[in-house]
Amino acid sequence: MKNSFLYPDLTESDVARLAGEVAFFLQPGDMLGLEGDLGAGKSTFARALIRALSSDPALEVPSPTFTLMQTYETPRFDIAHFDLYRVTDPSELDELGLEAALKDGVAVIEWPSRAGTRLAEHFTLLFEEANGADRRTVTFSAPSALTPRLHRFATIRKFLADAGWGDAATHLEYLQGDASPRRYARLTKPDGTRALLMDSVRRPDGPPIRDGKPYSAIAHLAEDVRAFVAIGGVLQKAGLSTPRLFAEDLDQGLLIIEDFGDRVFAAEIARGRDQEPLARRATETLLALQGISPPARIALSDGSAFEIPEADASVLDIETQLLLDWYWPALHGHPAPQSERDSFEAEWYRVFERVLKQPRAWLLRDYHSPNLIALDDRACPRDIGIIDFQDAMVGPAAYDLVSLLQDARVDVDASLETSLLDHYISRILQRDPAFDTDEFRFAYAALGAQRNTKILGIFARLAMRDGKRQYLAHMPRIWGYLERDLKHEGLAGLAAWYDRNLPRSLRAQALRI
Repeated sequence: MKNSFLYPDLTESDVARLAGEVAFFLQPGDMLGLEGDLGAGKSTFARALIRALSSDPALEVPSPTFTLMQTYETPRFDIAHFDLYRVTDPSELDELGLEAALKDGVAVIEWPSRAGTRLAEHFTLLFEEANGADRRTVTFSAPSALTPRLHRFATIRKFLADAGWGDAATHLEYLQGDASPRRYARLTKPDGTRALLMDSVRRPDGPPIRDGKPYSAIAHLAEDVRAFVAIGGVLQKAGLSTPRLFAEDLDQGLLIIEDFGDRVFAAEIARGRDQEPLARRATETLLALQGISPPARIALSDGSAFEIPEADASVLDIETQLLLDWYWPALHGHPAPQSERDSFEAEWYRVFERVLKQPRAWLLRDYHSPNLIALDDRACPRDIGIIDFQDAMVGPAAYDLVSLLQDARVDVDASLETSLLDHYISRILQRDPAFDTDEFRFAYAALGAQRNTKILGIFARLAMRDGKRQYLAHMPRIWGYLERDLKHEGLAGLAAWYDRNLPRSLRAQALRI
């Protein structure tokens, strides 16, 4: 596999653009060595890279020539900028804290050759003059262990260029994501035209955990961008606002899509915007969505077809198991006893059997504030931008409503939840006077309990496995919603299991992480 890529005849703005692309590419633990003669452009690149990572184009980035190291905190991770020009013995690195810098951050090192053999495997950018003092040739290389990532970088760069977004003046800005493995960058052209780059490498199957299948297959999680493209196209044609598609490479998992802007519900509410009108608008959009019949198969541009999976007991069960797999041991310090696992599963299957008799509709799975954007210049139902739907299924309609009204990221007061639940039911009754309100309310509470149980497990997993402890702050909210749900008389057996194994006295207790 090729271990280097040559980028010739770059202007200073080209170098800054390259720095932005490298910033998008970096992840904690990466080491980036900058080689080249004095004045070759290493410091210019490092300055542009640090500003891109900091999302501050005016950030002061002094040269660390005399201090040897300068550190910066960025929204994604810390970055340490080293200049080893004055290092005379590689042993001096021991006092600079390179190992600590790489633990949770990134190191950018000018003159890495001064370190001798002390540096671990790293990416290298070599800067050389080309066609005059104002032009540079940059060679981006990597050792064999890192060449797959280097090739991903080159693939993204070519994709952007082929799609008309590779102009040197086009600004690329990493967008801070959530728990998703997908990565996004905002692209802005000199004339102000904007779009988003979605980088979604095909998700590999994990180990088999049940009936020879991995978790992703049982839970019907999208493994590539085909689901996003297929479902988004159907919903858009039906009159809803999903991002328009400007360019695609389905095999590589790369898309350029419409940019809906920054009026994400969660951020708008945090800024003081009234929550009730936003939630009401989203309820109306959900009603419109559920009036659309999901197609059995959706054709794609490469000749393949996507089939929307059905929600079944296996999907709902494997998600609730996350509570036992992650939350239980983090709380109790030991695995759940098999007897309690068996009783937990038995109670849930009784619930699932009843819930799955509900009428089927679109089930987007994450219809809540981080994934909904206020498009105030559009008419209902297009006034809500929907950006997360690739894991959609066909299933009970109550799921997405409870996702919205028991939002995992922002508090939803019980009175607002009740008001909009009643509003939704009244609107459905207008369509279908035979609508079974009592069964829908049961499904709403049951699916709320299922979803909040799943979320407790996911947030514990993110904290334990991935070191994302910030998700623990949401636990009290999730427990509050779950307690609301378990009050439904149809969930009495399930409520008794939670009271026996996870009593109120433990629900506020810190996890052992």
